[in-house]
Amino acid sequence: MLTKVATYNFSRSGPMIEVRLHGRGGQGAVTSAELIAISAINQNKYAQAFPSFGPERRGAPVMAFVRVSEEKIRLREKVYNPDIVVVLDPSLPTIVNVTAGLKEDGWVILNSSKDEKTLREMLGGYKGKLAVVDATKIAMEVLGLPITNTTMLGAFLKATGLVDQKYLEEALEHRFGRLAEKNKAAMARAIEETKLYT
Repeated sequence: MLTKVATYNFSRSGPMIEVRLHGRGGQGAVTSAELIAISAINQNKYAQAFPSFGPERRGAPVMAFVRVSEEKIRLREKVYNPDIVVVLDPSLPTIVNVTAGLKEDGWVILNSSKDEKTLREMLGGYKGKLAVVDATKIAMEVLGLPITNTTMLGAFLKATGLVDQKYLEEALEHRFGRLAEKNKAAMARAIEETKLYT
């Protein structure tokens, strides 16, 4: 079931949109980045996805990056000034500066059960655009596991509309096979439950 979501306007920020995902090892941040890029490529955009390299271990903070563009992408470095930041783990804003380098008109998309005021304080007084969903709760109820990556894709879709839901669902089917339906259900529920603060 397709749900009405935002549609990203590329001309606002130029021809390329940069995304930085923060998670912990084993939560699927790198998979999320790949799924966004595949979806963009399948709708005739240019895209790249890659992790930050280092001695990451399960549970340690990790980053992954995505670029989506209407034109060929020549950059190959980390994303330092993202348009969009996605945070898969609710504890990360207390130990990582997730808003570092975020563009002025950017989005922070958080997995959290906390209220807007508390989250803005946790983010050092962040005043910009914020999307919040309790992805851990949804993942536990729908998937039976606290792996939030596909749930957070729903929040990402609702806030940005950077890729079409249809293409993201196709990417989930290709990646997860018979487990795709549950992942699509988690994503759809997150689209419904994500709160946007602009």
